[in-house]
Amino acid sequence: MKLYNLLIKYRLPVGVFTLALAILVNVLSGFWPAFILYLGALVAIASHFVIGPLRLIQEPMEKGDMATVQQILDSIKYPNLLLKPIRSTYFTIKGQLAMVNKDFDSAEKHLKKSSELGSPMPEAEGANKLQLGMMALQRSDFKQGESYIRAAIRVGIPDKETEAMAFLAMVQIFMNKREFRAAKDFFRKAKANNPKNPEVVSQIKEIEKYITRMPG
Repeated sequence: MKLYNLLIKYRLPVGVFTLALAILVNVLSGFWPAFILYLGALVAIASHFVIGPLRLIQEPMEKGDMATVQQILDSIKYPNLLLKPIRSTYFTIKGQLAMVNKDFDSAEKHLKKSSELGSPMPEAEGANKLQLGMMALQRSDFKQGESYIRAAIRVGIPDKETEAMAFLAMVQIFMNKREFRAAKDFFRKAKANNPKNPEVVSQIKEIEKYITRMPG
């Protein structure tokens, strides 16, 4: 695995070196003896640009080494050349890092790009849309927030805790619209997920104090 990661990390210089060697062999011995070297160089150089080094991100992400993750992302100079699913993942990670750094404008920009590209995993797409919806609610843009959160629920959300958060966000939206019946329905869905996160549980208890007194 370490050897494979090294190959991913250095495949561009390896590809360039192999190309130079192929040209030398071509000059000295002709095209066909150099063919396999040309092919190897093409694969190495092309894969550097269309696949990129995102595989290298897994280990530092698991360790919480965000500086290394950022360095790997910064090494991708032409993200628009990445294959579509890989490009989507690239922008998702860029958005998540921006959120960690509290750069919400950049986070929204990157997550929107990822959402527009679509994700190979519906759960990841759902998480992206939910984050965009939550950021819209922070700006009091309830219409945009509802659109994103509905889309997140439709495509799927990774876990019950996060799904409960999405339903509670919908409660907030419909209470703001004074559509109390819909707010109560989403509140029941949030409780049905049996969340254990203290923040989510606290929010449910707080809403429960007054939602039963609402009409509808």
